[in-house]
Amino acid sequence: MTKTKVAGTGLELAPGDKVGIIAGGGSLPVEVAAGLAGQGHPPFVILMEGEVDRESEFRPYEQESLALEDVGSLVPLLKRHGITHLVLAGEIKRRPRLINLRPSLGLVAVIPLVVMALARGDDGLLKILARGLEARGIKVVGAHEIIPDLVATDGELTKSVPSKSDWRDIEAGRAAAKAIGALDIGQAAVAVGGRVIALEGIEGTAGLLLRAKELRSHGRIAGKSRGVLVKCAKPGQELRADLPSIGPQTVDAAHAAGLAGIAVEAGHSLVLDGPATIARANALGLFIIGLPAAELAHES
Repeated sequence: MTKTKVAGTGLELAPGDKVGIIAGGGSLPVEVAAGLAGQGHPPFVILMEGEVDRESEFRPYEQESLALEDVGSLVPLLKRHGITHLVLAGEIKRRPRLINLRPSLGLVAVIPLVVMALARGDDGLLKILARGLEARGIKVVGAHEIIPDLVATDGELTKSVPSKSDWRDIEAGRAAAKAIGALDIGQAAVAVGGRVIALEGIEGTAGLLLRAKELRSHGRIAGKSRGVLVKCAKPGQELRADLPSIGPQTVDAAHAAGLAGIAVEAGHSLVLDGPATIARANALGLFIIGLPAAELAHES
């Protein structure tokens, strides 16, 4: 069987292959769907109930809604629609409570995976889910495999660049982000004046930046100017889902917190709405920089 490569990607599809998207919140699932459609592979979209915030943009595609509590019907749904490849894209803000999971024959098969995944944290959940789907004949692919242009590149992405003091913040923030990532807590940290002032928790990057803004407005970091948001993949992270990402809203929130810029891990982070994100940063005078995935080796 001859496979065709989706232009500009590493994804190869055979005749009859069909790509599904489990769509959460944010712009990522929208961009993935548009990317697939633009390459002649319109996706089947599974809208996660209560999570999707740009639902109208999925109207051109074949779709179905799924509640988190109906996770047991996911594999039958995928099989019913002939899905061969699946992308997990977008933010899922809550987890289903085991007591609320709706009984089904499919659930009986996957409940051990669900229990294990919930016990292991976010990245453990994603890894187990991916393995479980692939064991049932559905290949899980990353959003970055479909739209490589979303992946942050190494080096400066904006007109503004980090100063010497910003690099001290970048180094401190990166070390902290990797440390909490190893514990599967979060992917980001904010450093100001060479020290870490806030770590990402369950509230996500938006909540992290709001805390940084409040600390500055309350005078808790008085006398300290600038500062940097640093986002990195967790050590050993499942790279096919939940890669660190930034977008225009991240830039606005970083600016509101009084930060000088954003540093992300090149190759392992996504820049959503890329042109708009870079343009917004340039307009506000913030820098965005991609850090090499290897150990930081900047000469201060």
